[in-house]
Amino acid sequence: MKRLLFASSFCLSMIYACGQEKPLDMKMDFEDYDPPSTLVVPEHHVTRAKFPFIDVHNHQFGMTSQNLSDLVAQMDKLNMAVMVNLSGRGRGSTDHLEKSLENVKKSFPKRFIIFTNVDFGGIDDPEWQSRMVKQLEDDVKKGANGLKIYKSLGMFNKDSKGDRIRIDDPRIDPIWEKCGQLGIPVLIHAADPKQFWQPIDKNNERWLELKTHPGRRHDNDPVSWETIIAEQHNIFKKHPKTKFINAHLGWYGSDLKKLGELMNQFPNMYTEIGAVIAELGRQPRAAREFLTKYQDRVMFGKDSWVPEEYQTYFRVLETADEYFPYHKRYHAFWRMYGLDLPDDVLKKIYYKNALKVIPNIDASQFPK
Repeated sequence: MKRLLFASSFCLSMIYACGQEKPLDMKMDFEDYDPPSTLVVPEHHVTRAKFPFIDVHNHQFGMTSQNLSDLVAQMDKLNMAVMVNLSGRGRGSTDHLEKSLENVKKSFPKRFIIFTNVDFGGIDDPEWQSRMVKQLEDDVKKGANGLKIYKSLGMFNKDSKGDRIRIDDPRIDPIWEKCGQLGIPVLIHAADPKQFWQPIDKNNERWLELKTHPGRRHDNDPVSWETIIAEQHNIFKKHPKTKFINAHLGWYGSDLKKLGELMNQFPNMYTEIGAVIAELGRQPRAAREFLTKYQDRVMFGKDSWVPEEYQTYFRVLETADEYFPYHKRYHAFWRMYGLDLPDDVLKKIYYKNALKVIPNIDASQFPK
């Protein structure tokens, strides 16, 4: 038996040595396995959007002093007509908001819209409500056109007793109401992808992302994903006169049936596609049907300012391409398919819906 095994090993070695067959690379990690596709299909690399668009979900923390000419030049290459900077107050400073608004006004007033933010740190103060409502009114008078709520509300913000501040905390109600009265939308990011709360094992679809970015894990958090999302939905229901833009498809991009039910339930809820285009790109027929049905309620958003990544969004929305990669493999290891949306739907997602919801955007920059 030993002689037989030795002979077999010797034969295999001779085969490899003669170049007839190469041994498998058994030392390669799963993270490294990313073979290029051999599929031969039409490809359309779209570097510029078909229509001018409004990015309703962007962050520019240095807008107080940066030279906006360089930023606008990059926007022009993408055909981005307007960028909505959601980080108006930076780290909570009124000075930050005022300088950002001043910088925009003196250079490119038509190209940028700025949202303000709220500090929940003093929520126990009896004067906090009136102070925040007054701040909101003042910020809008200065030029802010919306309110951005970060995911820290419902997850990390705590009151003076160390208790988590719920998204539907009644102490915040006057702020939601005031936004409705002022006619400005609330773009709200609640929680994170549901998989971040699930066990980090072979059954977790975001395993690679959580392995490479362990700071995104919430599997040991004391509050559940379902609880946070339910709190968000509570404020949509409680404040029907306020328009809410539910960021990232409300984390229901992988369950468009449920997202559609929410759209039907909350007519004051809009949504945007920032950081979730990969969810739409892997279900082209269902996504096309959803975006067609709710074409008046979905907006374009990206979330991070990385100009070359916009190409994936344009390609998914505009082309009929098949089986092409997402720009971050750890975020989406699967392939994308184009939705080939008709022009009338594209126009609504790219700019018409944002013009309808966000005040003071110059509509002359867009086709009818």
